[in-house]
Amino acid sequence: MVEDSIFVIRCNDSYPKNISLLFLRMSTNHLVHETSPYLLQHAHNPVDWYPWGEEALNRAKNEDKPILVSIGYAACHWCHVMERESFEDEKTAALMNEWFINIKIDREERPDLDHIYMDAVQAMTGSGGWPLNVFLTPDGKPFYGGTYFPPVKAFNRASWTEILQGVATAFKERRAEIDSQAANLTQHLDKSNSFGQSANVHSDEIFTWESVHSAAEQIMKQADTEEGGFGKAPKFPQTFTIQFLLNYHYVVNQPESYRDKPDAADTALQQALLSLDKMVQGGIYDQLGGGFARYSTDAEWLAPHFEKMLYDNALLLMVLGDAFQLTQKDRYREVMEETMEFVERELMHPDKGFYSALDADSEGVEGKFYVWNKIEVETLLSSAPVLMDEKEIALFCAYYDISNNGNWEGENILRVRQAPGEFAQKNEISENVLKSLLGKGCKALMKERGKRVRPLLDDKIILGWNALMNSACSKAFSVTGNEKYRRLAVANMQFLLSTFLAGNDGEMYHTWKNDKAKYPAFLDDYAFLIRALIDLYEITVEPKWLKEAKKITGYVLAHFGEGEAGFFYFTNDHQQDVIIRKKEVYDGAVPSGNSVMAYILYRLSIFYDKREWRERSYWMVTSMGKAVTRYPTSFGIWNNLLMEILAGTKEIAIVGNNALELHVQLIKEFIPHRVLMASKKADNTFPLLNGKEATDPASIYLCKEFSCLQPVITLKDLMSLIYNGSRNN
Repeated sequence: MVEDSIFVIRCNDSYPKNISLLFLRMSTNHLVHETSPYLLQHAHNPVDWYPWGEEALNRAKNEDKPILVSIGYAACHWCHVMERESFEDEKTAALMNEWFINIKIDREERPDLDHIYMDAVQAMTGSGGWPLNVFLTPDGKPFYGGTYFPPVKAFNRASWTEILQGVATAFKERRAEIDSQAANLTQHLDKSNSFGQSANVHSDEIFTWESVHSAAEQIMKQADTEEGGFGKAPKFPQTFTIQFLLNYHYVVNQPESYRDKPDAADTALQQALLSLDKMVQGGIYDQLGGGFARYSTDAEWLAPHFEKMLYDNALLLMVLGDAFQLTQKDRYREVMEETMEFVERELMHPDKGFYSALDADSEGVEGKFYVWNKIEVETLLSSAPVLMDEKEIALFCAYYDISNNGNWEGENILRVRQAPGEFAQKNEISENVLKSLLGKGCKALMKERGKRVRPLLDDKIILGWNALMNSACSKAFSVTGNEKYRRLAVANMQFLLSTFLAGNDGEMYHTWKNDKAKYPAFLDDYAFLIRALIDLYEITVEPKWLKEAKKITGYVLAHFGEGEAGFFYFTNDHQQDVIIRKKEVYDGAVPSGNSVMAYILYRLSIFYDKREWRERSYWMVTSMGKAVTRYPTSFGIWNNLLMEILAGTKEIAIVGNNALELHVQLIKEFIPHRVLMASKKADNTFPLLNGKEATDPASIYLCKEFSCLQPVITLKDLMSLIYNGSRNN
């Protein structure tokens, strides 16, 4: 085992006090010409930081020096802490500059490097996180690392200066051991990346309803049935798991008796909705301005890590849309609209691209922008123009859990402890009066908050995250029918396809800022973009988006695939600056590129009747083995696809005079496993539309594997076929 062969670097209790400062504090370092807000934050450190690139890597080889790679991101609280404590300190910087070639990486710009070196640190230490600090040999192979290190020894953790001296001494005095360790660790990383279909696992073992039920049971074993979510603090939204439970409830309630587990279906739905309700009511949701923070530090969703990430909000928008379509609960639609308003207000570029994130800190204090003390709230609400009386102010504070002592570090994070109806009844007022009071108070607090020092905006635009938000815009239109969301989805897609295109062969860039696109796009970027194009087709029924999806899929198959079968690498086949080409399969904060590609190949195989794509999708799911059902919270997208393949996909075609009007009504329905095509005219371009003549009124076909039932002309009749005629489909 690699863990057993890791050597221990012994650090002295102190470092030489008489070391000369080779670098006095400089006005700039090599990061000054970068566009990443995170790198620019470090551009004036006394550390002689380089961006990842040939200049730094060649210098390390020429001078035979170890490389320190420090990885973080703009909204990372502990990254800021380590910068203030160590990277801005002249003496510490001098040690770093003398002994190492220092490279700063924005993990959001270079997730490929972050994945490799995070795996290395986790293999060495058993844990990971950001900031990620990893030491490499001059040829880029990792040999030691960790996360945050304090400026002085504390909590059984060596100080940063002790780590620096220990690593430098070991590199000088035990070079052969370090080179051997680095080679072994790199070999371990490469070997762990070589996975495929187990010889002992066959598709008939994976594609069973027992597998799906087992996944649901495993999820419920981890479910917090009191506060929602899964596992203990810190709690992340886990939108893929919630989506699986919603879909599981839908599928199990279909009429086929072999799926009949009504108790399990009801339990799944209860946990999914409880999780969403608790998040929506908690401090993780910005009760004033809309939008979700990245995660909660506690079990009850009160105290978030206050950074707001674009991808989290996109994923939550999509699952909230599913929940609304399934339950018609107005609060889910309201939160979608509030979150869309937040994204448009605070994360949107004038050209309709979406920025990456808002920082957790303002004025160097985490959460300062978002929290309140009670006296401040009372003074504001009692003053003009609000002029609430004491009873109204007391109701407002009680509703949002605002107290004199505060609910978090002496301050108050706004959260909701009771649903509006329950609170209104308890306080003997009407729900409409309560909503009016809350609206007036929130408007006043929001205006006052606008005067505060705002958290840093990470204004780089990432292709994959924008694609997730594009899918969220499509979902928002499906749910609300608000035309502005469809226009936004189209405008954003036009921006992405024009701004990020790197060449005529279909290659794209990963990030864009200040009219400059850079870094080759990664698998996630392409996969999320293709999915967004499919979603965009389904809200516009414009064939050009499907054709673009097919074209980009061809590029991914040619440049990211293992061959005619197999998984997909995270990096393309002509990227040369990584020590290994990783294959990511875990659905974490964002879906894995491989799970989304498996989903895409399955869906596009229906649109284009490409059997080889469907077979590859089946192969990928089978090759994941039973891990997806044993550890379902890490494989949410995979489990959703497994369930869809088993349940079958509803293929719906609408052809005729009022097809587009019927289409807009149909996408409001909760039909999770469906492919939808609509055309006013006969269209033989796509197999699902082939041979279907335009009628007036339009004909609606429900099909499976292109075999269709007799058409109907109303959505009511279609839904009856879906819910009652599944056995015949």
